[in-house]
Amino acid sequence: MATVRQFAPAKVNLYLHVIGRRPDGYHRVDSLVAFADVGDVVTAESDRELSLRIVGPYAGELSSDDDNLVLKAAHALRAAAGVHRGARLTLRKNLPVASGIGGGSADAAASLRALIRLWRLKVKPGVMAGIARGLGADVPACLASRAAFATGIGERLTSAPGLPALSAVLVSPGLALATPDVFKARRGLFGSVRPFAPALLDGPALVTLLAARRNDLTEAAIRLQPAIAEVLRDLAATDCRLARMSGSGATCYGIFSSDAAARRAARAIAASQPRWWVKATRLGSPNLD
Repeated sequence: MATVRQFAPAKVNLYLHVIGRRPDGYHRVDSLVAFADVGDVVTAESDRELSLRIVGPYAGELSSDDDNLVLKAAHALRAAAGVHRGARLTLRKNLPVASGIGGGSADAAASLRALIRLWRLKVKPGVMAGIARGLGADVPACLASRAAFATGIGERLTSAPGLPALSAVLVSPGLALATPDVFKARRGLFGSVRPFAPALLDGPALVTLLAARRNDLTEAAIRLQPAIAEVLRDLAATDCRLARMSGSGATCYGIFSSDAAARRAARAIAASQPRWWVKATRLGSPNLD
C-alpha cells in the first residue's frame, strides 16, 4: 500500500456541561459529541523518513515541526508498535485552527488511522486507546469519529448508536481561542451529567433534549471573544431550530429542519459576513474513507 488517505472530520459538542474539577486542575465534563461531514484530510505515502507537509486554506497557521499533533501521533505509534518506518504525511488543513471543533485532535487521529493502514500494523485496541489518550483528551473520540457521550476530561466514551443525523451550519468568526483560557475564565456552579438514549429519538425530539442542555463555556468564551455572541445572533436570526457554541469556541452551530434550509442559511450568513468560515453540513457519524 503506497498511499493512504484519511478524513479528519470536525468534532462538534452538541452540549457540554462542566461538572467538576480534578485536583490536577483539569475539568470534568459531560458532553454529547457528533462529527461533521466537513474536515481536514491526512494523506500518508511510503517513505524512508517521517515528514509532514501542510497545505490548504489554514496551512499558514500551523507549523510542520515535531510539535504538530500529526507528527506527534506518528512518533507515538512507532514507539508503541516498536517500528522505525517512515512516511511522507500531508495535512490538508480545511478547518479553522483553535476553533472548538477538534481540528488538531481529528488530525492526530487521522494520522494514526492512516499509518496503521500504510504500515500494515496490528495494534490492540487497548494500546491504541492509550496512544490516543496520551495525545489529548479529544483524540480518543476523534479516533472513532462516531457519535458518543464523553465524560472524564472528554476521554471516557459511551457510544451513542442511532443518533439521528442533523442538518446543520457551522460558523466560525475566524478567531482562535485557547481551551485552557476559556476554562480558566469560566464562572459559576458546576453542572450535572445528563445522558439520554439517542437511538429512541428522531431529529425534532433530539433538538428538544439538546435545547434543555447547555454549553457551560459559552459565557466565558464570549468574554474573551465577543464576536461569538454575534455569530449566535446571526444563526438565531435564520430559521434554525437551535444555535449553540461548540467546545470552547469560537465555532458555533445551528441545527435546521433540512439540508436545503441549512444551505440557504449558510449562503445568507456567508454573504453578510464574508470573512467568517461558514459551512453547511450534517452532524452524526460520517464515513472516514
